[in-house]
Amino acid sequence: MNIAQHLAATLKTLRQQRGWSLSRLAEETGVSKAMLGQIERNESSPTVATLWKIATGLNVPFSAFIVPDASAAPSAFDPQQQAMVVTPVFPWDPELRFDHFSITLAPGALSESTPHEKGVIEHVVVISGTLDLCLQGEWHSLQAGEGRRFAGDATHAYRNRGAQAAHFHSLIHYPKEKTASEPAARQDDDDNHSQRDEENPEYVMTVLFAVI
Repeated sequence: MNIAQHLAATLKTLRQQRGWSLSRLAEETGVSKAMLGQIERNESSPTVATLWKIATGLNVPFSAFIVPDASAAPSAFDPQQQAMVVTPVFPWDPELRFDHFSITLAPGALSESTPHEKGVIEHVVVISGTLDLCLQGEWHSLQAGEGRRFAGDATHAYRNRGAQAAHFHSLIHYPKEKTASEPAARQDDDDNHSQRDEENPEYVMTVLFAVI
C-alpha cells in the first residue's frame, strides 16, 4: 500500500469509526465535503495544510496519515511535488505522544498552518538554509543550528525567502489524553506550560540537539 492509498483508507476508517458522514467531517475539519470525498476515493491528494486540518478535526496525530506501520520505511508526503516535503523520522508512539518530522521547504515557499489541537507544543530546529517562522503575527528568522519552541494551538506559518531549500526538523508533542479522574485544572497547567515554552526558546534548542 503506497502513501496515497494509506491516506485514503485511514481517512475513511477514522470517519466511519466515529459514525460521521462526509458532511459532519467537513464541519469538524473545515475541509469541503467534495474534497474529503475525493481524498477517500484516492482521487485527489491534499496539501500539507489541508491534511493538518483533517488531523486536527479528527484529533489524531499528523503521522497517522503518512506512516503505514511501525515496521515500514519512512515515506515522504510530497503529492504532486509540493513546495513542502514532510518525512517522518520516528513513527507515532501513543505513550510518548509525539511526532518527529524532517521537513524541506522549497525556495520562495510559504506554508500557513491553522491551530492544532489544544495543548500541542511544537519544536523546530533548522538543519540547513534559513527559515522564517511566524508566531502570533510576528516573523522570526532562524539560521542553521537555531531552534524555537512554541504553542502549536495558534495560527503559525513557515516561509523560505532564501535561494536554497530550507531543511528543518519538527517535533510535535500532543497533550496527554484526559481521564475521568484527571482534574480540570490540568488544562491551566498546559496553558502556563505553553507560555513558558514561548519564553525559553534557547533551552529547547539545546534539548532538541540532544534528541536529534
